[in-house]
Order: sequence, then structure tokens, then C-alpha cells
Amino acid sequence: MNIVGIIPARMASRRFFGKPLAMIRGAAMIKHVYFRSKMADILRDVYICTCDEEIDKYCLANNMKVIMTKDTHKRASDRAAEAMLKIEQLTGKKIDLPVMIQGDEPMLYPEMLDEVIASMMDDSSIEVANLMGSLKSEQEYLDENVVKVVVDLNNFALYFSREPIPSKKKSRDIFPTHKQIAIIPFRRDLLLKFNQLKETPLEIIESVDMLRLLENGHKVKMVLTKFDIYGVDTPDDLKKVDDLMKSDKLIKSYM
Repeated sequence: MNIVGIIPARMASRRFFGKPLAMIRGAAMIKHVYFRSKMADILRDVYICTCDEEIDKYCLANNMKVIMTKDTHKRASDRAAEAMLKIEQLTGKKIDLPVMIQGDEPMLYPEMLDEVIASMMDDSSIEVANLMGSLKSEQEYLDENVVKVVVDLNNFALYFSREPIPSKKKSRDIFPTHKQIAIIPFRRDLLLKFNQLKETPLEIIESVDMLRLLENGHKVKMVLTKFDIYGVDTPDDLKKVDDLMKSDKLIKSYM
């Protein structure tokens, strides 16, 4: 299968302007995401897609493949869909599984891509999958920048929210809580369909792409990763991740 990683990135992040080019351990965040994704043997290739000239210039200067997209996209998945078609036109090859990799996951491990893609290789009925990780603290559980997810008994998503879900108010039991990690393989046709669907009410309220699919009746498979990582949504997150990556063993291979 032709499996290609697509990393949407834009400067105008609401919570942290210029986030893709924020420096971590001497390199822009987007560089960490790109080269760590490239280490996954399951991917045929990796591209960054952006509407910003600053990101385009940085990518070209650092030997990173980049696709320019329109500046009108509201969601990363819409940008990824446009980029997929441009990559296919550029390479002359149809992409079977486009894998959207959010550009704010600089700690990702290449094995995480294997984890989530394997679910779709094993079951052809799965149209889209997401990684999820365990919430490690009350702070993460309450943080509106962390997208929480609740799942059914077969690990299909029931709902995504920036609010703390499920509620702990009526239970004294300790139960697992999970966050979305935005490493998302799609079947090609579903990514194109996503780009054609209108924004949905819950998607707008929560600002979570996957709700557009849930609200239109599609199922989203969630895969629990064994890796413990943190994304970057704010300058404080950047400081935390920069500190955590001091002892990172993968950095030497691309720096």
C-alpha cells in the first residue's frame, strides 16, 4: 500500500501563534515532527502542508518536502485532503492511506505510526483511526487544550471534548481517562469526503475535526499507544517538552 504522512502546519494558531517554527532543542518543532515521522518504515514518504511562506522557506532550507495549500482551510483534515491530491499529482501515484500527523507532536515515536496504521491493515472496514494516550494527571484532565475522548467497549470513539470527560462527579471509582493524539490514518475516499462535508455543530463547539465524522455517522477507531508523550499547545507546553526532550535518543539522528 502507498501510505504517506501529511503534516498540516500553519502560523496562525489561536493558542500559540507561530507554533510550527517554535524552537525545541535547537530545531523548529515542525522539523522534529517531520524527521521522526520519516523514521517510520511503514510510510512511503512524508510531506508538510502549509499556507505560510515562512514555513515553506524553513522546510526547503532543511531538506523537508513541503506542499503549499490554500489559506482558507479551517481544519487540519481539510488542508490534508488538498495536500493529498497535490502529492498524487506530483508523484503520479494514488495514496491508499494518507496519515495526518499533527505538527504539534514533536515527541512522537515512529513506532506510534505502526500502532495506529496496523489497526486499519488488520480490518478493512475501519475508515479512520486515531491514537489515544492515557491522561496522567488531573491537570491534563482539566486542561481545555487537551482533547479528551471516551470510547465504547470496542474502542470506537463516542465523543471528543476539550472538557473533562467522562465526569468524575458521581463516581468514587478510579477509571481510565484518555486524550486524543492526532496521528490519524484515513482511507483515501473518507479523507476526500471529509473535505466535502460541511462543518457540523459539535465540531464547531469543540474545535475537533473527528466530530464532523461522528456527526455524519462514521465510526472512528481509537488505538491506545504504549508511548507517553506530550503535545504543544501553549508556550508553557513548549518549555515542558523542551525539557523532557533533553535526554531524547532520536534527536541525534536528524540534528
